[in-house]
Amino acid sequence: MATIAERIKALLDELATDELEERVVEYVIREVNNGRRLTEVLADPYVRNRLSDERIEHVLENPDVVAVLEQQIADSFRTREFGFGD
Repeated sequence: MATIAERIKALLDELATDELEERVVEYVIREVNNGRRLTEVLADPYVRNRLSDERIEHVLENPDVVAVLEQQIADSFRTREFGFGD
């Protein structure tokens, strides 16, 4: 059975991770809005040094990240610039 101190530490660790994840979500959204590809942004040391692969998957499930990616896809179809030649 976990002590109260262990429970408090676990809670604080979870809160810190959630805050860190939120900062990464903001970074991903900003960079994608600046025209970078998602795969490129996810490979950045900023992202890789802060989150595990599991947490990165969680970032990709964030509704705000999904919305910005959907917008990028819609813009690609509208402009017919799919970036295949890049």
